[in-house]
Amino acid sequence: MNWLGRLWAERKQWSAAALAPFLSGDRLWIAVGAVVVLGVALILAVCWLAHRTKGEEDVEIDQKDLRIDVYRSTGPGGQSVNTTDSAVRITHISTGITAACQNERSQLQNRAVAMRILKARLAERMRREQHEKLESLRGERRGIDFGSQIRSYVLAPYRLVKDHRTNVETGDVDRVLDGDIDRLIEAELRRRAENGQAA
Repeated sequence: MNWLGRLWAERKQWSAAALAPFLSGDRLWIAVGAVVVLGVALILAVCWLAHRTKGEEDVEIDQKDLRIDVYRSTGPGGQSVNTTDSAVRITHISTGITAACQNERSQLQNRAVAMRILKARLAERMRREQHEKLESLRGERRGIDFGSQIRSYVLAPYRLVKDHRTNVETGDVDRVLDGDIDRLIEAELRRRAENGQAA
């Protein structure tokens, strides 16, 4: 039995309703929570991607991927600032990311600063891409709000477990709370198969 595939359908919000013994007037107490199912492969992927996250000092750039433009600095003059080509703009060709510097007096200093800026921007882009990969592996996550739950457990004033995706209901709440949720999971997997959704 593929337990991970079956539990993958349970990765959403649940709610429970019961009479609260600590509230006066037998008022109803409602709790909403979320379930996260992560398989070993996903955990390994998360660790691998986290390990691969690079800082700007770790970014390696092939010089063939760069276009370096030099031009005259703009702004107030002073001692050869506007008369020499000391400003530098570096473009990473494959991503289109650019960095420019004209603050320093020499072209070499401006080039070094622009390169540090470019590496920082490339590292940030890599971090963002890795974060998006993780999010796509993790799947859809919604807020833990009332109304977004996939299943409700009503313990009082009546007893009922209802799956809101499939409308499967059972009055044997204790059995479900003891772990017998196969009927609920199978109904959701059938619904997804009929709709052509992945499990």
